[in-house]
Amino acid sequence: MDPSWKPTFSPPSPAAAVVFYFVSCVGFIPIISPQRVPMDAQVAPEYAHSIRLDGDIILGGLFPVHSRGDRGTPCGELKKEKGIHRLEAMMFAIDLINKDPELLPNITLGARILDTCSRDTYALEQSLTFVQALIERDGSDVRCANGDPPIFTKPDKIVGVIGAAASSVSIMVANILRLFKIPQISYASTAPELSDNSRYDFFSRVVPPDSYQAQAMMDIVTAMEWNYVSTLASEGNYGESGVEAFIQISRDTGGVCIAQSLKIPREPRPGEFDKIIRRLLETSNARAIIMFANEDDIRRVLDAAKRNNQTGHFLWVGSDSWGSKISPVIGQERVAEGAITILPKRASVDAFDRYFRSRSLSNNRRNVWFAEFWEENFNCKLGMHGKRPGSLKKCTGLEKVGRDSSYEQEGKVQFVMDAVYAMAHALHRMHRELCYGYPGLCPRMANIDGKELLSHIRAVSFNGSANTPVVFNENGDAPGRYDIFQYQITNRSTAEYRVIGSWTNKLHLKVEAMRWKSSDPSLPPSVCSVPCRTGERKKVVKGVPCCWHCERCEGYHYQASEFTCELCPYEMRPDANRTGCGPIPIIKLEWHSPWAVVPVFISMLGIIATSFVIVTFVRYNDTPIVRASGREMSYVLLTGIFLCYAITFLMIAMPDVGVCSFRRIFLGLGMCFSYAALLTKTNRIHRIFEQGKKSVTAPRFISPASQLVITFSLISVQLLGVFVWFAVDPPHTVVDYGEQRTQDPMAARGVLKCDISDLSLICSLGYSILLMVTCTVYAIKTRGVPETFNEAKPIGFTMYTTCIIWLAFIPIFFGTSQSAERMYIQTTTLTISLSLSASVSLGMLYMPKVYIILFHPEQNVPKRKRSFKAIVTAATMSGKLTQKGGDRPNGEVKTELCESMETNSDFIN
Repeated sequence: MDPSWKPTFSPPSPAAAVVFYFVSCVGFIPIISPQRVPMDAQVAPEYAHSIRLDGDIILGGLFPVHSRGDRGTPCGELKKEKGIHRLEAMMFAIDLINKDPELLPNITLGARILDTCSRDTYALEQSLTFVQALIERDGSDVRCANGDPPIFTKPDKIVGVIGAAASSVSIMVANILRLFKIPQISYASTAPELSDNSRYDFFSRVVPPDSYQAQAMMDIVTAMEWNYVSTLASEGNYGESGVEAFIQISRDTGGVCIAQSLKIPREPRPGEFDKIIRRLLETSNARAIIMFANEDDIRRVLDAAKRNNQTGHFLWVGSDSWGSKISPVIGQERVAEGAITILPKRASVDAFDRYFRSRSLSNNRRNVWFAEFWEENFNCKLGMHGKRPGSLKKCTGLEKVGRDSSYEQEGKVQFVMDAVYAMAHALHRMHRELCYGYPGLCPRMANIDGKELLSHIRAVSFNGSANTPVVFNENGDAPGRYDIFQYQITNRSTAEYRVIGSWTNKLHLKVEAMRWKSSDPSLPPSVCSVPCRTGERKKVVKGVPCCWHCERCEGYHYQASEFTCELCPYEMRPDANRTGCGPIPIIKLEWHSPWAVVPVFISMLGIIATSFVIVTFVRYNDTPIVRASGREMSYVLLTGIFLCYAITFLMIAMPDVGVCSFRRIFLGLGMCFSYAALLTKTNRIHRIFEQGKKSVTAPRFISPASQLVITFSLISVQLLGVFVWFAVDPPHTVVDYGEQRTQDPMAARGVLKCDISDLSLICSLGYSILLMVTCTVYAIKTRGVPETFNEAKPIGFTMYTTCIIWLAFIPIFFGTSQSAERMYIQTTTLTISLSLSASVSLGMLYMPKVYIILFHPEQNVPKRKRSFKAIVTAATMSGKLTQKGGDRPNGEVKTELCESMETNSDFIN
């Protein structure tokens, strides 16, 4: 045993002891030598499947040099790009660092590079090599065959590990390395799980985690206006964690729903991919497929879509495992057309291209797998011990990479070099802090503390091999920087990946640069439900917020939000597209409306006729007929008739406070004037003849002055009621939105009118109607008075006709209270009823007199005056003759009475 070699720490941790036990028992890595043999002879088998570069500080490296083996074998075919290119990038970076006088001066970096064979369990076994130097060995009970104590080989002390590639491998290895506090920097592992600093505290990476990638893919989906997508993941940590990160972001941000989330098994059965395509077609509206799958699974999914005639249906969105690789789309260009893929932003390292093209069998003996690469790359065989079977041509050794074979730098070369440089910069910072001014390694760095080195790793900041900044956050993650590609087929039928944008914490997408299978320039849809039209709300399907039914906002409802309809304020209605409310148009009865033209025409005729009668009466004021009609009462009655006609203009005029005030005053005043005068007249006649039956004394209050006092006393009651109304409820205008609130909001109108309710109208007209009814009663009582006696019968006929008019008015007026034409019908009915009442009074009471005055002036002469006694006698005889009328031929009683009496108008007046 070498006495100078001491264990790194003692005693070992329980976890380390378990690992040591596992290493010793499995015997995968030789720990003790059964015989004393020369060191050179023993090193050869130990390093047969690994690369060892001597140095002052040794870095570990994990690369998928071979693919996963089949049928129980750990390793399969060689990976030229992902394996050889990447490990050569690590050695090239170490060469550059060792030559750099500014970085780790006088310190040489070495390496121990292992093959993971793309399998996590195999990588775990390999990585145990990195912790051998940290495990205390006890050989007291071990003896060689000759009895001598064993000689232990001194393992390399690994201060940090570069790798691994696959996330599942990195997770497995990280669980071991953290136990021994060995920092690890990955160049390709992107699983979000590795960002958990509590579980993977010694893990860092120079590539962004899939959580950034998932966010970038979510931003792409959002920019494409897709809200209904399916996800597809390869079974394993990379695929499942990537999809889980995407789904979690969709839940947090909302707006994107997952139709289906499918998983591709590690060992898919025959027909598995056809089944996946059929499953995806169950939600055919979810055309966008978010893929976190390895390139083999991607190729087989595309092939299944092609077999099922779904070319052009699916919209593929691939993760960095698809990136800009050609292998998944070879022979399937049409079905992959339009695919959007994402890849960490990278650049080709020209210096590495020159380095790798210069590699040959003679100058690259340090790479134990380079001979196998040579055979694979040039399709030849190296002598009898070549690994490629068959009768292939022999390799000459003079072949040249890039000349005799195709060459393209693998995409992760930049990140491998950045990972090595990150470790070197951290060691440089550590050396400057612990060994300042000391050339080479000082004693304080003889045993490098992994935790201290980790703190320096997290603090590094430099420009990497592609001049992009290399930094780490508190979880050891690199910032998210991605290029976004689209697989396009040009007019010349050549397919290629074209950069259409980038993502650096924010999406920058050139939509105009995108091309789709169809000639339609618009973005292809991937939505569960088409957007609702304006004025429609979304009724979301339960449990699927991106699927909905569209419901129209009906009636007076408008679209308040995407999901709700709300009722407009009472004075408003929804606009044409039902996205808001607008004021309901306000109308009134216009002068040009047919509902107004007819009443106005009648009123104008009535006013002209009334004015003509008044002028005639004034002109012939002292003639017998005018005097016999009772001049004072006639002028009062004619004033009432005139007001009944004039009120039509107030009822049609634009409502305002003044108009409303005049409406209240004159609405019932015209009728009150008319019927107060007629009531006074009929009451006077009735009292005269009733008094005549009892005595020859004239009744009281039959003079013209008394009649005027009685008439204006009756009118004053109406005016008093109006003034009380003014005091209790001052006149004002209102807009009635309920009157014409139709089922169709566009036909709704607000009616501008005076604040006169139906009850107020009845109260206003009620007193006049009471006078009219009372007058009618007196007209009935005086129906037996001779027709030549002071207008008794014309008044009676006037009142009968007026009652009929107002009896017809009531059902028409109140029966149309629910009609949309209520304002027009009621106003027209009221004004025509007033005009007809006035016309009846004017025609029956005054037109015959005007006719006699103008056309038969010979009849407009004074009569012989009679005494009140003669009048009483006439009244008595009238009563008796009326009783005999049943026994005489028609007209005899009338003739007998009329021949024996004549009116004494002057006396009665």
